[in-house]
Amino acid sequence: MREDLESLTKEELLNYIEDLSKNWLAIDGTWFQAVESEFGLERAIELDVKQWERFTIIEAKRIMNRFKIPKNGGIPALIKALKYRVYANINIQEIIEVSDNRCVFRMNDCRVQSARKRRGLPDFPCKQVGIPEYSLFAKTIDPRIETKCIACPPDSHPDDYWCAWEFTIPNIINVE
Repeated sequence: MREDLESLTKEELLNYIEDLSKNWLAIDGTWFQAVESEFGLERAIELDVKQWERFTIIEAKRIMNRFKIPKNGGIPALIKALKYRVYANINIQEIIEVSDNRCVFRMNDCRVQSARKRRGLPDFPCKQVGIPEYSLFAKTIDPRIETKCIACPPDSHPDDYWCAWEFTIPNIINVE
């Protein structure tokens, strides 16, 4: 298998990475739908929260290791790590309002939410899952980072993004 991957062009490798990300999203979604069908939405979300509390830490540590991101690297380390999340190359996201002690992350196009919208379904209420997902990811990168949800379904949100998260490190004086 490794030899097969080594023979791929850069473009083929990038396409393969995209497919892996889509496959990960598919297993996450089909697992969730199976649990929801068996136990209902509320219980499925409870179990999803538990899963994300574990997965997001594993993902953050692997990203830090792979891309040599130092622990306690502050907002710059978090910004770098967010770019390598498993879904970063299949969703459209941006990081704005960047300073030494703060940034805002926005998910402009979420494949899950966009698919639901195309099928005429309401927004998936992912805030309950997103809070531990984003806060534990950030704390794994740097335990000083605090996370605040700006908007995430079921919250209302503007048309140009699905969710937004503010990351701050308190008590750092920003000299500009």
